[in-house]
Amino acid sequence: MQLGSLRQLTLVSFALVLVPLVVLLWHSQITLGRMGEIATNEAEFSVAMVRRVNSLESFSVDIERLIRQYHVLDKAELKELSDKYVERFTEALGSLCVQLENSQECHVLSERLTWFQSYDRLSDQLLLDAQLAEFRRALTELGQSVDSLLDDRIKKRQGYVSSVQQTQAWLTALLVSISLMLIIFGSQLILRPVRKLEHVIQAISLQEDELPEISNSGPKELILVERKLHRLADRLTQLEHLRHALLRHASHELKTPLASIKEGCSLLTEQVVGELTEQQMEVMSLLNSSTDRLNTLIMQLLDYNLLLQQAKPDFQWLKTATLIEEFITDNRLALQQNKHELDTKIELNQVYADAKLFRRILDNLLSNAIAHGSKGRPINIKLYQEKHVQVLDVSNRGQKISPEQRAILFEPFNRGEGKRNDRIIGSGLGLSIVADCARMMRGKVEIVDVDYADVCFRVSIPLTEKK
Repeated sequence: MQLGSLRQLTLVSFALVLVPLVVLLWHSQITLGRMGEIATNEAEFSVAMVRRVNSLESFSVDIERLIRQYHVLDKAELKELSDKYVERFTEALGSLCVQLENSQECHVLSERLTWFQSYDRLSDQLLLDAQLAEFRRALTELGQSVDSLLDDRIKKRQGYVSSVQQTQAWLTALLVSISLMLIIFGSQLILRPVRKLEHVIQAISLQEDELPEISNSGPKELILVERKLHRLADRLTQLEHLRHALLRHASHELKTPLASIKEGCSLLTEQVVGELTEQQMEVMSLLNSSTDRLNTLIMQLLDYNLLLQQAKPDFQWLKTATLIEEFITDNRLALQQNKHELDTKIELNQVYADAKLFRRILDNLLSNAIAHGSKGRPINIKLYQEKHVQVLDVSNRGQKISPEQRAILFEPFNRGEGKRNDRIIGSGLGLSIVADCARMMRGKVEIVDVDYADVCFRVSIPLTEKK
């Protein structure tokens, strides 16, 4: 059955879950009704049996009294009256003995009643006493048989009740289990399209080339959301292409006139076209510094644009000794200019990462430490592993970063409040590039507090492959 909306799917799921519970309720009502009927029948049967036994005992007293009176007084009226009580006793005994199958007491009482009907007062007194004594004994045993019958029926009913309770317990467990399975099944039906939306959103966030196909079946509301997400992904892709094109063309278009300006400033500064005054030389110095700064900003934009165009990282095992040696060699001049010493503590022989992305992280963090760290103070670089995470710490001494600045420092085009040692106003892309590189390798970057430095940037990259 195709369900057109999420509401229908939810209602049908709840209805299916309620079916076993309704069956359980219906069966419980039937069982309770049957148990109530059995209890009523047993109570009526017990009361009827007790009443019959009491009637027989009452009749037996009257029969014995009338027969003894007849034996003494010899009146025909007493004989007739005793015979009537014997008949009534016989009728009551017959209905009682039907419930007592093959009862010896019923047979004995029947024989005594027959003797009482044929009794002649000329019989011996001792024989009469013996017959009456036997009659009382049989009646007493009959009462005991009735009690035993009632006890047996109670035990049978108790066993039946126990079996019904056990059956009810098993049925309850079965139907509740079915309800739980239906709940799980219904929740899966509801969560499946939601998980599909989560996969689409994750694919959009990871900038994957292909998104999961749009579902052909499922709640129409979620299918509509899925289509909107696909349109959003297409729009984001278009905007991303436009941004890349803008950065690429703007950077390249700026480099050509910038090169001409820089060449002209160089000629004027070297006084190739004529001597300059002291004030003119000061102006040329400002022009040269501004040109260098503009060139640096253009190079950072190109680097940032190149990073954004890299779709997926190329993970491989990198030898840390070679990587760190090349890194120190390339940055030795910048370290010497600011009189920094590089204190490295490398605990990993290999690191599993993208070579270009990891090198960009190192270069940008070191550049940030040189620009904002105290001159002449050491810069620490530590590379170690915590559980299944590779950790890179780059720390320096200098002005600490406030908590407010930490929240926005890794966003593009956001600069810190501290002054740079080179007096160059940065573009605010360095730490953003670090954050993007770490994110592309499924890691993160954060500012942590350590006891051996004032500022420490920590990059954590998950180790996705074991050595």
